[in-house]
Amino acid sequence: MSLAPAAMRRIMRELSELKKSPPEGIRIQTSEEDMLDVTGIIQGPEGTPYAGGYFRVKFKFTEEFPAAPPKCWFATKIFHPNVSNAGEICVNTLKKDWKSTYGIEHILVTVKCLLIYPNPESALDEEAGKLLLEDYGSYCSRAKLITSVHATPRVRPAEFDTPEDASSSSSSSAVPSSVTSPSLASSSSSPSKSSSIPSSGSTPTLKLPIVSRKSASPPPQSVSRKPPSSHLLGDKDGVLSPSKERHTSPSPLGTADANVGGKATAVKVGAVPNVPAAGTKAVKRAATAGGATNAEKRKKALKRL
Repeated sequence: MSLAPAAMRRIMRELSELKKSPPEGIRIQTSEEDMLDVTGIIQGPEGTPYAGGYFRVKFKFTEEFPAAPPKCWFATKIFHPNVSNAGEICVNTLKKDWKSTYGIEHILVTVKCLLIYPNPESALDEEAGKLLLEDYGSYCSRAKLITSVHATPRVRPAEFDTPEDASSSSSSSAVPSSVTSPSLASSSSSPSKSSSIPSSGSTPTLKLPIVSRKSASPPPQSVSRKPPSSHLLGDKDGVLSPSKERHTSPSPLGTADANVGGKATAVKVGAVPNVPAAGTKAVKRAATAGGATNAEKRKKALKRL
């Protein structure tokens, strides 16, 4: 079967528009091998016994298209007054009310409306039409049963995953890896601010603070000895006269011979003078006198007792 080029172009244009902006609850499915193998998918309208189901409608274009309507039938089993057991659809749009301006979208929208408002007066399934008129509850329960068995897949058709839904699902799945908790973000961002990464080829230099420790004992003080003034010098050679020499305390590191002596010796400038003998004798007398007085005090205290 071959279609006119104008009809082929029209069908391709309609399929492209349906894929880009499909009506609510309606999608289109095509075959890569045969572009004229077109299947429409209708989502069961809410509030009807067909809710939750997905019904496939097959199209077959004839050579008379678009002057004559294409042949359409339900490929999915459905319990409906206007659909036969073989899937044939009884609707005026596909018969006497057809116009050449109608297309694939118009047919699918009309069939969806037929699921919402069935017409029992022109019923192809007499049992479904009779139940609809006499016992609507039994009709609904029977239609729901057939829908749950034949038209409700475990996973909805991929054609209903619109680009908006796919982008939202991909963004929601990418949130755990990119977006982290505030505590992790703060902990990961704080080291980047505090620590600086050295550039390649340069080694970081660490400057250690110089700590000066104070010793427990004070540092030795430098003693500057001033040379004796000119009035202490007896002559020009820097020798002290016997009458104006300085007397110092006995040196603990000096020898006994150096501490004991009756004569004064001349000391040159810058040398430590010898200790005179008179000073040592006075110290010894004071020590013996103090010892005697202490002994007498002890004897008097013993007598009183």
